[in-house]
Amino acid sequence: MDRPPALVFDVNETLLDLEVLSPVFARIFGDASVMRTWFAELILYSEALTLAGLYEPFGALGAAALKMVGEIRGQRISDADIAAVRDAIAAMPPYPEVAGALRRLRDAGFRLFTLTNNPRETAEAQLEKAGIADLFERRFSVDDTVRRYKPAPETYAAVAAALNLPPDELSLIACHTWDVLGALAAGWEAALVLRPNNAPLPVGPQPQIIGRNLDEIADALIARHAAR
Repeated sequence: MDRPPALVFDVNETLLDLEVLSPVFARIFGDASVMRTWFAELILYSEALTLAGLYEPFGALGAAALKMVGEIRGQRISDADIAAVRDAIAAMPPYPEVAGALRRLRDAGFRLFTLTNNPRETAEAQLEKAGIADLFERRFSVDDTVRRYKPAPETYAAVAAALNLPPDELSLIACHTWDVLGALAAGWEAALVLRPNNAPLPVGPQPQIIGRNLDEIADALIARHAAR
């Protein structure tokens, strides 16, 4: 490959700070850490639906996972609770270094894209509110392509097909190891951002790049590719 790979960014928690949801969960459950329980269940059941050949939109699945966690913990979840979580997701801010790192990568000649489990309208609203939507050439959602959740192989193949690029000319940047594993299995390069509560899995294929934030990832990508 004699050109930099196209960079495909995960959105939730990779670019946007998921921790702003914690106060909402503290209000609902009296325990901010339940946010992590809920998010883990959301990912688990998105993958379970995909393995079973089923699909529900991510927003509906998030509301259902919230009700499930509430039932387990003996906490009734109201429509207002669901709306509060939904509104917080729509307003997640970017991490402080994100906009600058994305601009550096774009200026170094990389093409920038996103791939998210969120429905397109949710993702578009998130990126617009975060002030970074215009930094991406195109924004992909599983909801309007394959309707299978990451890390299903079809999600990465659909992006490669849409961009008319072979797998070895694509690189995923994500903070979730399950997403990185999916991209690596699809033949992509991958970079893992070590956001809080995320870490590498020391088994299976490993990401080519690991960094504590997007600035470190950008430095490594530019050193690895931009001089070619």
